Amino acid sequence: MGQYLPIIVLLVLATLFGALSFGASRLLAPRRPSAAKTAPYECGIVPSREPPERFPVTFYVVAMLFIMFDIELIFIYPFAVDRAFLGSYALWEMIAFSVVFFAAFVYVVARGALEWGPVNVQRRLSPAVSAERTTTSTIRRVGLEGRPEEPAA
Repeated sequence: MGQYLPIIVLLVLATLFGALSFGASRLLAPRRPSAAKTAPYECGIVPSREPPERFPVTFYVVAMLFIMFDIELIFIYPFAVDRAFLGSYALWEMIAFSVVFFAAFVYVVARGALEWGPVNVQRRLSPAVSAERTTTSTIRRVGLEGRPEEPAA
């Protein structure tokens, strides 16, 4: 038990320091709220609209997928470094984890978690295109003023 005493003392001191700091800031901090202080601040840009009430759930799902990719890489790294020592058990564990992770990823993609923003609706182009439209009449060439024209090949 004596070997854990420094850890316990450090834990108690850290808890006391956190509690005392929190209590002192509550007691000593000035309370003068204003509209400017409570407004969201984004790098000096004044917000043009109110922030949304909550983030979409897909934001959190993508964040969890990112963490799962990191965990999978952490599991794969020791196997890649020392396959001979870990043996076939580690291989099958890694494959089982990857299968479960891949199944979850397929489910999330099928549910549309990676589809961000509004749905893009494709417009049909008019079948009647004017014969006068060419690339030289419809595309504005930028930065070619004052340059000699290149002969057509």
